[in-house]
Amino acid sequence: MWSAMALIALLFFLSVCGAFLGAQRAKAFFNSIPLVLYWLAFIVLLIVGIGLFRRLLLVPALLLIHIGCVLILVGALWSSAGGHILRQKIFGIKKIPSGYMKIYEGYSNNQVELADGTKSELPFAVGLKDFRIDHYEPDYLLVQSRRGDAWIMPVEIGAEYFLNTQYGTIKILRAFENFKINIGDENRVAIDDLGPGYKPAIEVRINSPNKPVTTRYVFEDSQGHMHIGDELLLRLQRAISEYTSELKIIRDGKIIVEKDIQVNHPLHYGGYHFYQQDYDHQAGLYTVLEVTSDSGLISVYAGYLMLCIGLCWHFWINKLFRKGTSSLKTASKSE
Repeated sequence: MWSAMALIALLFFLSVCGAFLGAQRAKAFFNSIPLVLYWLAFIVLLIVGIGLFRRLLLVPALLLIHIGCVLILVGALWSSAGGHILRQKIFGIKKIPSGYMKIYEGYSNNQVELADGTKSELPFAVGLKDFRIDHYEPDYLLVQSRRGDAWIMPVEIGAEYFLNTQYGTIKILRAFENFKINIGDENRVAIDDLGPGYKPAIEVRINSPNKPVTTRYVFEDSQGHMHIGDELLLRLQRAISEYTSELKIIRDGKIIVEKDIQVNHPLHYGGYHFYQQDYDHQAGLYTVLEVTSDSGLISVYAGYLMLCIGLCWHFWINKLFRKGTSSLKTASKSE
């Protein structure tokens, strides 16, 4: 009992320390050899406790709590990088613990880049049909003058906004999802290219008093800059609501699964979860997926379920049952 309590106290201390290490350093720390020995000792003590303390076998709630803790720890060890290596050596089961994939639109890939920079292959390929970014409506045009005046206006095609008597008006002419200019065209007309790519922009007309009317293009990926002679700084602001990758799983030349994934809505196939992690910020031509093995996940989920049921049973259901039994006894005595 005292050994188990000491390990629990140590776990509390290590968790507090891990919070200050950062995600990557904490992951390496909790998967180090000394901590692996600690987790194994913790599991052994819990299993031995179930056998030594007869009350645990007689009280289902306490038994569920202890078994749940064992399943959580076993599942976590089984899903760790060391667990994957051990499983491959003993059982010959080769799986990738975690890594990243970069996939271009219209192409497929089966190579996963690991944390150490090496690459490993999946037994199937993941293809990217399309990658898109959804935004909240409306977009906004931010305008700032050299002397510090500022305006924010929604992007509505055809809308004209009055700034003041000095700067006149700004009219929003067009909006582009993928802005391009045909250099071969003598007039160099701006177009919204429907092909691969992502370069949002808007076309505005500035009509200032006593100055010629000017047309400018404002881009989302630009932080805003002013040419010599410009009096207004323009920026396009678009709030991103969701990233979506249209994925397909290809095995033996056939499409097995198709799914649109988003942040926190991954694709699960072949023992792996594929999460939306990043994308091509410049042109939107590729997506970056985080690949994680699902080994040990069922054990962890089952452990947490048993732990929650055991805690609710022990601290609340038992008390309600006792109160109900006590009320029945009191009522029977009064009769």
